[in-house]
Amino acid sequence: MKRLLPIVFVALLLPGPVLAVSDPSEMLPNPAQEKRAEALGSRLRCLVCQNESIEDSDASLARELRHILREHVAAGESDAEITRWMVARYGGFIRLEPAFNATTAMLWCMPVLALLFGLGIAVWSYRRASRRAAPAPALDAAEQARLDALLRGGSVER
Repeated sequence: MKRLLPIVFVALLLPGPVLAVSDPSEMLPNPAQEKRAEALGSRLRCLVCQNESIEDSDASLARELRHILREHVAAGESDAEITRWMVARYGGFIRLEPAFNATTAMLWCMPVLALLFGLGIAVWSYRRASRRAAPAPALDAAEQARLDALLRGGSVER
């Protein structure tokens, strides 16, 4: 029993999936439709919280959006139709992942461009530094003789 207690304690501390659908009347009676509504709602942003999906938020606007979303799912609309309706009504900001179009192309491409820019700077700096590095001067006769003696394992006088 003493071995089980720490495991139970750690399991209670681990976060589990938490959805803000606290009222069972919000849920659709069809489990497949409810699962689809939850998946779609997790891709839509709460306009009050802004960094939470409408499924995770407990704001009143998110509750209303969940209700609207479930009405559309129950009516048999496709995910694309529901998303288009939400974007037309609330703007593109409602999507947690913005669509790739001319307006958002820079947003999607910026990580790759930043990486390429950083690699370009690194290569340029490396080449510039290697060009500036002067070659080591040649050894004079005394230094060469001393080096040869060291390589043969002999002692060297200074």
